Amino acid sequence: MDFDLGILYWAGIFIAFFSSFLILGKREKKTQDFLLAIWFLIIGVHLIFFVLLRSDGYLKYPYLIGYELLFPFMHGPMLYLYILSVTGRNPGKKNWLLNWIPVLMIYMILFQFLMLSPQNRMVVYQNKGRGYEVLSDVIKVLMNVSGVLYVSLCLFAIKKYKRKISDQYSNTEKINLNWSYYLITGIALIWIAVIMRNDILIFSMVVLFILVAAYFGISRVGILDLPVTVGIEAETKAENEFVKYQKNSPGDEVIQTVYEKLVERMAHEKLYKDSELNLNHVAELLDVHPNILSQTINSVENKNFYDYINRHRVEEFKRIASLPENQKYTILSLAFESGFNSKTSFNRNFKKYMNCSPREFLKSQNLNLE
Repeated sequence: MDFDLGILYWAGIFIAFFSSFLILGKREKKTQDFLLAIWFLIIGVHLIFFVLLRSDGYLKYPYLIGYELLFPFMHGPMLYLYILSVTGRNPGKKNWLLNWIPVLMIYMILFQFLMLSPQNRMVVYQNKGRGYEVLSDVIKVLMNVSGVLYVSLCLFAIKKYKRKISDQYSNTEKINLNWSYYLITGIALIWIAVIMRNDILIFSMVVLFILVAAYFGISRVGILDLPVTVGIEAETKAENEFVKYQKNSPGDEVIQTVYEKLVERMAHEKLYKDSELNLNHVAELLDVHPNILSQTINSVENKNFYDYINRHRVEEFKRIASLPENQKYTILSLAFESGFNSKTSFNRNFKKYMNCSPREFLKSQNLNLE
């Protein structure tokens, strides 16, 4: 092994273990912290196996041969459980068991080989798997399937989460999903290297991955700010409670009544001007269950909560921007007055509903705002 690469790998091992201990040393730890700490330990041990077995360490530690094949099947489940946790869906025992069954299955597939004496395993290893070609091919295929499966599951979980927060929050700009995409992209790139069967590339990328993951994992609580996480968990709990006593549609009459109450409050109180407005708060004001309110907006307006509120904000901006007394104000100040909490959110939603930028619209109305 190249000396410089050896230093790189041992540095990765040190960072993995050190990061795990730092996370476990936090005063206030959440489920995602424990998951990330465990995952870092697994990565560290995996790197140790790679360093030992790829630098003739198998001659000294032949009893380790074969067990390194289990580790690639652990990373997908750990990433997926972590993504579930930071998006407000704390994985329970059932999820843990379900996602670790594949690792147990791989162990069972390898069982006969692992039961060989260390010396016999070393002979097989030195002869590049001769006599176990079928087993080797099966493991490679299953490894690729595991990578594709868990990257897909993680992306699906993020997509589901984004859809959920749009059903509950009127502004989602503070909810940063970049960290989750960094992790998923990093794992996807590593799995591409796995498919290419280049061990040096794989584990060099693993070291780079652990550097990035350690930085973000320690410096950030997770994807979400705490209030948002709590809100999502509360909404999930509310949904579970709702299903217990309301399995059918509330009915057209109930939906129409709730919708009329919603329209009235929006028109007279302009609830959408509150930049932190969320579904639970509006449901509380209307004295209805959040799920019924969400279903009402979906069925009558054919929109989720996010789109419904932001459409009102766009209309409010158009109204106040046309008033003569507001010509002295800037576009952004009127956008904030309408309920938007950022320039990005305002521009994106305005273009979505009006098919033009705010400046293009104002120009078409002969309005001059800075």
